[in-house]
Amino acid sequence: MGESKSELVYRDLRERIMHADFSAGHRLVLARLAEHYQVSPVPVREALRRLEAEGLVRYTLNIGAEVVGVNAADYTETMQVLAQLEGLATALAAQVMDEQTLERAREINERMRELRSSGFDPVQFTSLNHEFHVVLCSVCPNHHLLDLLGREWERMAQIRSSTFSHVPDRSRTSVEEHDQLLELIGGQAPQAMIEELARRHKLGILRQFLDSEGSRS
Repeated sequence: MGESKSELVYRDLRERIMHADFSAGHRLVLARLAEHYQVSPVPVREALRRLEAEGLVRYTLNIGAEVVGVNAADYTETMQVLAQLEGLATALAAQVMDEQTLERAREINERMRELRSSGFDPVQFTSLNHEFHVVLCSVCPNHHLLDLLGREWERMAQIRSSTFSHVPDRSRTSVEEHDQLLELIGGQAPQAMIEELARRHKLGILRQFLDSEGSRS
């Protein structure tokens, strides 16, 4: 059974928002969207309500539906926490990491490198970036730390920032810093050194994001 009209509209609008094709404040006019998708207003309205429930769209009196921007304060606080948790989890994981896990992380980073040079997709790049860090942290022996980290990853997903839609130039630096991190882990570098690099890597993304937001304001 095929997707409903509402589902098709929802998926396309969501992808456009996540890719930053529709920036913060962009008005989503019901009649215009219905015409674009060649459907009645009903499935468009249903799709917009789903996007509103996810925090991607808001309704304003006398304006209607518009795209919600990333909340810089929520993003900042979550990234600061992630920097600390990922830093420690990566460092602890490095002490027990097997070659198979390390190779999986290398393969993901190579896919990120290839994506940069063959039609950059910021949403896919963000997804691969998250997968890279999940793999590195997956063997962390501190399960309580992993639980905390999982909650913060989920919080970041709710904030819904496709980070590299906002800072595409950061993609090359991220891949290079991943290389450095893999080299330290593979070379059995001291735990403190690995933790510091992993933390600085995350905070570097945050700084560039905040700089990009400042240049827009």
